[in-house]
Amino acid sequence: MFRLASLARRTGAPPQTREGSLEPIREEDIVEVLRTVYDPEIPVNIYDLGLIYGIDRGESGDVHIRMTLTAPACPVAGTMPGMVEDAVRQLEGVGDVAVELVWDPPWSVERMSDEARLALNMYD
Repeated sequence: MFRLASLARRTGAPPQTREGSLEPIREEDIVEVLRTVYDPEIPVNIYDLGLIYGIDRGESGDVHIRMTLTAPACPVAGTMPGMVEDAVRQLEGVGDVAVELVWDPPWSVERMSDEARLALNMYD
């Protein structure tokens, strides 16, 4: 389960470890929360679908995510980046979140995890 923002995060103060030093956001935590985001038309999360092309984390807790969609005309093109941003923003230690929608390289089924292929019965 991902860690929801603490009172310090909600008040704008940087998150602190027990020792008082800054605790950087872990990529594993970002991936875990991305696995809770689903395209409404596909019963597989966006991470295992292969829609996430990159996750960059800054020292201040800022997160930049490059993602794509299964097709440029995807009906959720206007809402999916916001869903991703909202999910990542819930993590403790996250500063600003930027989600960049990219189309190169184009998404293909080869980007899907084995779990996603199994869930969608897409094995050759």
